[in-house]
Amino acid sequence: MTENMRRVIVQDVDTFVLTEAPVPQPGPGEVQVRTTVSGVCGSDTHAAHGRHPFVPLPYAPGHEVVGVVSAVGEGVDGWAAGDRVTVEPTLPCGGCKMCTTGRSNLCENLRFFGCGYEQGGMADFFTIPATRLHRIPDDLDDLQAALIEPLSTPVHAVRLAGDVAGKAVVIIGAGTIGLLVLAAARHAGARTIVMTDMLADKRERALRLGADAVVDAASADAVAQIRDALGESADVVFDCVAIQPTVDQAIALADKAGTVVIVGVPARDVTVPLPIIQDHQIRIQGSATYLPEDYATAIEILRAGEVRAEDMITRRLPLEQVAEAFRLSASGAEVKVVVEV
Repeated sequence: MTENMRRVIVQDVDTFVLTEAPVPQPGPGEVQVRTTVSGVCGSDTHAAHGRHPFVPLPYAPGHEVVGVVSAVGEGVDGWAAGDRVTVEPTLPCGGCKMCTTGRSNLCENLRFFGCGYEQGGMADFFTIPATRLHRIPDDLDDLQAALIEPLSTPVHAVRLAGDVAGKAVVIIGAGTIGLLVLAAARHAGARTIVMTDMLADKRERALRLGADAVVDAASADAVAQIRDALGESADVVFDCVAIQPTVDQAIALADKAGTVVIVGVPARDVTVPLPIIQDHQIRIQGSATYLPEDYATAIEILRAGEVRAEDMITRRLPLEQVAEAFRLSASGAEVKVVVEV
C-alpha cells in the first residue's frame, strides 16, 4: 500500500481539486476501504454549486460508495480484507433520543460521510466505522451495488408515505431519484403511477421503466392532465424536485386527504396554503435519507432485477475526470453518473 493517495476536494463553487493525501489508517472499530465506484448524487451537485443548505464548501464528496475492505482496526469483528461493501453514510452518535428510538437517520448530532465530513468516497481509500458497512451480495456487480444507497432514499420515502399498495401515486420529477421512487413504489404495490418532468426524454424513460402515464410538468394544465391520467386525486405525491411550483402541484394533486412526501432537497424555503392543508386533511411528510432496513429492501429490489444498472447508470468516468462527472450530472442530460476509482 502506498503512503499517499488521491482524494477529491470541492474547494469552491464548481472548483474540483484532485489532491494527494496520506492513506488513512483504521482506528479501533473502523475499517479501511479501497474505493471502486462512487456515484454523483443530486446533493453533490447542489453542494458543488453552493446551494445545499447543509453542506458548506469546501467538502470531500462521495457518499454513494462501493469498495473492498483493505484493512480492519482493533476490535472489528465480522469484516475482513477482501469483503465487498457499500457504505451507509449517516454517522449517528448512538446516544440521543432519535438514535435510541430507531430513528438514527435523524440523529441530533448527525455527521454524514461524503457530505461535510472530513472524508468522502471519491478517494483511493477511506476509513469509516465498521457499523456503517453493508455487505454486497455476490450476485450484484459494482455498478449494481452503486445503486444501493441512492435506491435506499426512495425506499425510505415510500415506507414513510404509509401503505401505498393499491394506491394512486404521482411522482414529480423523472430524474434519478424519481425513477428510483418509481421502482420502490412498484415494489410496494402501487396501483397507478403517473410521473412528470419538463424534459421529453426523461418522460419517455419513465414510461419505459414502468410509469403508467407521463405528463409535461411545464403544461399549464398539468394538474388536470395528471388527475385525468389517474382517474382520481392522488393518494400519495412524491415531490423529487422540491421547489415552489412543484410543491404547489403536489398539494393540488393530493387534495383531498392525500399525502405529499418531500424527497428532493429544497434549496430554499417555500410557502404552502395552510388553510387548505388543514381543512382538506393533507399530510406533508418530509423524508430524510434511510435506515438499515431500507438498505435491505434496496438490495432485495436490485437482486430481483427490478432496477437495472444499465437503465440508470448512463455515464462512467475515471477519478481524474471528476469535474466533468459533476458537470454531466448537473446538466440533466444523464440519469446517474458514476466515478470509477
